[in-house]
Amino acid sequence: MHRHTPIKVRYGETDMMGVVYHANYLLYFEDARIDFLDALGFSYAERIEGAGYMSPIHDIEIHYKAPLRYGEAGVVRTSVAKNLPMRTVYRQQVYRAEDVSAGEAADGIEGDPGTEGTAAASCHEPHLREGATPLVDALVTVCVVERDTFKPVSLRRTFPDLYAKYAEIVEED
Repeated sequence: MHRHTPIKVRYGETDMMGVVYHANYLLYFEDARIDFLDALGFSYAERIEGAGYMSPIHDIEIHYKAPLRYGEAGVVRTSVAKNLPMRTVYRQQVYRAEDVSAGEAADGIEGDPGTEGTAAASCHEPHLREGATPLVDALVTVCVVERDTFKPVSLRRTFPDLYAKYAEIVEED
């Protein structure tokens, strides 16, 4: 399962060369992970933060292959690469918008992208154009911690429904 989250490069997100400043991809990835959870019907704000937890980044492996420039539209493609009891590894890739086309019930996510729950499970997700290559390719590892103590907790025990869903959709290499 993949989720495609659109991005538009704003002037303030670029460097002197007019390309996206490398650290700003982390902001795009964060937005895309929230969108991914929303598409699963699992609101980060309500279900995780509302229960007294947070999900900080533990590790990032990122490869910059080609630039995205001011004014260009892009897409962050998010999937679950590993589902571990204490950590989740997301694969997040940035593509140019023209490398993504509308599809029918593609990539394992169906529903209206602006809704949660059952409706989110029937969206028509886009497809990648054949031969499309990511501009940026990252593995982002996150964990779940108690908000007050920052003590890590088991995703499997704390959010068993999310852990089970991730087990269904994981795309381990």
